[in-house]
Amino acid sequence: MPYRAAVITVSDRSASGERADASGPVAVAALSEAGFACDDATIVPDGADSVEIALRATIKIGARLIVTTGGTGIGPRDATPEGTERVVTRFVPGIAEELRRRGAAEKPAGMLTRGIAGVVDGAGVLIVNLPGSPSGVASGMPVILSVAGHILDQLSGGDHT
Repeated sequence: MPYRAAVITVSDRSASGERADASGPVAVAALSEAGFACDDATIVPDGADSVEIALRATIKIGARLIVTTGGTGIGPRDATPEGTERVVTRFVPGIAEELRRRGAAEKPAGMLTRGIAGVVDGAGVLIVNLPGSPSGVASGMPVILSVAGHILDQLSGGDHT
């Protein structure tokens, strides 16, 4: 049985219907192609509270890998990392560092993303924040997918192989 994954798009404009979600479907497609069971992206407005609520609800429905898109920049309402910090119990900084490294190699603004990655002990969940641009999601998903299976196996008590 494949692991269940979920994508949460964080965007005021997409949540209000002003703009279509362009990044969430990119993440959903990558997860599905990698063998994860994944529904369409959930869209929530910017803000730490809405991110925290969405993450907790997604964990309750059994998602083991949660990818967020958007809200990782330095704009006034960009608070996805702050909402995520309220949920994770241990950070996995190497994932976020690699995502920033790759993003900055593609374009200098990539170094401005403040996304984090971490696990939720007890629930066995990995959460990773990606930027809101479809290109940022497309370049970040291979990083996540390269380690997600191993991390989820580890959280389930698997060996370090």
